[in-house]
Amino acid sequence: MPLPRFSVIVPAYQVQAYLHSCLESVLGQSYTDLELIAVDDGSPDRCGAIIDEFAARDPRVRPVHLERNTGLGPARNAGMERASGDYLIFLDGDDALTPHALRAVAERLERTGDPDVLVYDYARLHLDGTTVRNRLAAELREDGPAPFRPDDRPGLLNLLMVVWNKAYRRAYLERRELRFPPGCYEDTPFTYPALLAADSLATLDRVCVHYRQRRHGNILGTPGPQHFDVFAQYDRVFAFLDTRPELAHWRGPLFHRMTDHCFTVLSRAGRLPPHAHREFLRRARDLHRRHRAVPCPPPAGLRARGRHLVIRSGSPRLWHALRLALLTARRAARAARAAGRAARTGLLRLHFAVQRRLPLRDLALFTACGGGAYGGDPGALEAAFRVWSPRTRTAWAAPRDLADTVPAGTLRLTPYGAAWWAALARARHLVTDTGFGVPVRPRPGQVLLHTLDGLPLTREGLDAPRPDVSSVLADADARNLCLSGDLHTTLVHERGFPGRYTTLEFGRPRTDAYQRATAADVARARAALGVPAGRTAVLYAPTARQVPAPSLDLEDLARRLGEGFVLLTTVADPGTYPPGRVLDVSATAAPLADPTTLCLASDVLLTDCSPLIADFASLDRPVIAWGPDRAALDAVRGLYPVPVPGAVAGDVAELARLLATGACDGPAAAELRAAFRERHCPYDDGRVAERVVRRVVLGERSGLPAVTAPAERRPVPAAAPVTALFILQ
Repeated sequence: MPLPRFSVIVPAYQVQAYLHSCLESVLGQSYTDLELIAVDDGSPDRCGAIIDEFAARDPRVRPVHLERNTGLGPARNAGMERASGDYLIFLDGDDALTPHALRAVAERLERTGDPDVLVYDYARLHLDGTTVRNRLAAELREDGPAPFRPDDRPGLLNLLMVVWNKAYRRAYLERRELRFPPGCYEDTPFTYPALLAADSLATLDRVCVHYRQRRHGNILGTPGPQHFDVFAQYDRVFAFLDTRPELAHWRGPLFHRMTDHCFTVLSRAGRLPPHAHREFLRRARDLHRRHRAVPCPPPAGLRARGRHLVIRSGSPRLWHALRLALLTARRAARAARAAGRAARTGLLRLHFAVQRRLPLRDLALFTACGGGAYGGDPGALEAAFRVWSPRTRTAWAAPRDLADTVPAGTLRLTPYGAAWWAALARARHLVTDTGFGVPVRPRPGQVLLHTLDGLPLTREGLDAPRPDVSSVLADADARNLCLSGDLHTTLVHERGFPGRYTTLEFGRPRTDAYQRATAADVARARAALGVPAGRTAVLYAPTARQVPAPSLDLEDLARRLGEGFVLLTTVADPGTYPPGRVLDVSATAAPLADPTTLCLASDVLLTDCSPLIADFASLDRPVIAWGPDRAALDAVRGLYPVPVPGAVAGDVAELARLLATGACDGPAAAELRAAFRERHCPYDDGRVAERVVRRVVLGERSGLPAVTAPAERRPVPAAAPVTALFILQ
């Protein structure tokens, strides 16, 4: 029998609530050349039975049952003794591998010549389902030569020294005779020697493990004397260094890491019982004296020096004094910040009230997404204001980090600053797509123009399930004018947001850029997003929502499509997308936040029911709907009966076929888009913003530019039309 590439070792003790998802995350990997060694460490719950269930249905599972509880280290050793794979991967029974993690690890190992150790990243999985990536992910960059020696990347020692964020070559571990000792800090004397003694290392800049943050049950979060084990484990680390003179230069960095680790155990709530602090400090002081490197440079930073001083002295009084000083400083800082915020809020409210009594100014204040980057329908209208009403000063509300997105001739105002409040009080025109972030009640003579984002496909306002009626009505009452792109949008919003506002059914201003776009504009948009030349760009843009989460497996789709395609996704999943094949365009910095840039740069739209469907219909570019998410959204939120101007894919294989064969852009799809444009894009002719400004600002009611018939509109150049030249992988 051929030996597997990976042996995944999972020790299990009292994790029955999480073990199913852990084992399924391994067996469900797209890379299948593995064995799963699941070790029942004498668990009193159903862990052993769960392991046997998985072994009965999948021959890759090798169950191991220990007669008594031995701890994580010995349980992992038991798994190592039975492992036959080229590489060993350790995973705790309450954690999980991310989708396609093993394939990414295998590909990186192949590219780097099978190093002794490969270090990859993790993300903390919180109780609410959110994930937060390791803050030191920059240490895992893949630029530069690989593999490398530990001396070439000393920053790797700053990472969390755990066993489950690395892949170890089995032959290397056997040659070094590395095994886990007993104890609850067993990772320390295994991972440090494994890293420092390696002849070759490599990194993978990708989240491969979800590290579950549990409320109870984590041994490191359980108070008790077991935390004194940290001293014996660091004694083992330095004993290893004593046997390897060539590693003596690592004593200083390891000494600092050891001191920081001891301080963390001492200061972290829920680890040591209060009566154990004195004894812990005494033993930490002895450990500090035993292993202090000579010469040893002092740690950098005042806080680090304070930590080292506490451990070096072993003084409980100094420890309590330092804690009291830090606690007092934090409380004083919080109180000062709270007082400052309260004073500033009071002054700004007074400032706003005074400004509301002053005459209106010939000023127009714009914002998109409540204070985001320049773009969208408000951005198109702001540009039209400068052309058709040059006497009106325009201002854009955006934070400082988005200043580069605002045109040079437009005043940028920081949201919630004094100038922003003054503009909100005195601007004659307020233009927004989602609001200004605070309740706004236009004063007499002031006009609030609300642009309606794209084509509404999910039920909104009072049409939505369990609406917040008071909030919906307050939003509707704040509007003077609403800008609609078609009859469907008009009817939906007048029913969902009933109010006294006037609806202008003039079209969608941001589509003007599509009608004026040249091949050079398309090339610039693709370059801004990093789309490689010659590839078909597929924009995956599901509608914004909390639940249900988007279900499409982008990495699987990218692998099926091959090198001829690149996927642009608005779904942020940091650290898991394969580089070069999937580009995360969810960032809020320009030009990524501007839907015009995204649409011009993309050849195909893949969505469930995003309002961008109307943009792609206006561009006359293919649209594919992801069927499973449409059905889920219809069940949860409800969809309006608007036909999709393209194909609906029911699974990834069908989706890949539609793209790879070019079937998504055939004659039938072109007819669907033409019918869709006729009904839902009747005014998107390149002069929408002009009509709005001449009607709203200049007061013209006759002589406005006539709407161009759809058949007479100029086609928008595509970057890389979908063809049947690509072969399914």
